[in-house]
Formats: sequence, C-alpha cells, structure tokens
Amino acid sequence: MGSIRRSKTKRRTRDLDQVHQDLSSKASVQKLSNQPLDESKPGLGQYYCIECAKYFETDFAKTVHRRGKNHKRRVRMLKEQPYSQAEADAASGLGVEKYMKFVQTYEQAKKEKDKDAQEKQKMESEMVIE
Repeated sequence: MGSIRRSKTKRRTRDLDQVHQDLSSKASVQKLSNQPLDESKPGLGQYYCIECAKYFETDFAKTVHRRGKNHKRRVRMLKEQPYSQAEADAASGLGVEKYMKFVQTYEQAKKEKDKDAQEKQKMESEMVIE
C-alpha cells in the first residue's frame, strides 16, 4: 500500500491565465497594488507581487523576491499569450475557420503596433537632430 499523493493546495498560487487577466487592465493592477489594510494577510496585504500572486511581510522581502529566479521565470512565462478556448477548439478540429480569422486580426494588429512604434522612433530621432 502506497501513500496517497496529495495536491499541495496550501502553497498553490493563481494560474498563469488568471494572472495574465489581472495584468491586462490598468484598473486591476492599480487595485492589486493599492490594497486596503487586512490583518489576515502577511504584511497587512501591502506588499503583494502581482506576477506571482504572493504576499510578503516587508518591502525588503518583496524586493529580494523580485530579484530571484522564481519571479523572473514567472514573468518570462507571463510574456506569452495564454491559450484560449478558440485555440483548444481549433486543436480538436472544431472552429478552425474562426480561429484562423482571430490569428489574422491579431497579426494585423501586431504589425500596426510595430509600424506605429517605428514612426514614433523616427519622429523622436528627427527631433533630436533639429
């Protein structure tokens, strides 16, 4: 008889797609960074790492955490777009046309964003020359 494998729910943090959703709007980031005082949370809930969804006792502990390997790994994983239900449906063979339209609009938006950034950089370089 073997031991029962238990999931570690005590140390479980929010999943990447949930954190990505928190980082998607400025209002939610502002809300999480300026939380009201709460005695049940470490550091009264004032030192919260949004990317890792963890509370810390002091500001120093939070800054040490932000320099660490685990935080940097989590930030790197958050740079990728999380999977969506449309991607899951397309992988199973359902809704492929809808997914392809989504991909095309995403690529067009990315090209426009890159083009705008290049124009902005060009304008800034012209202003420096003058």
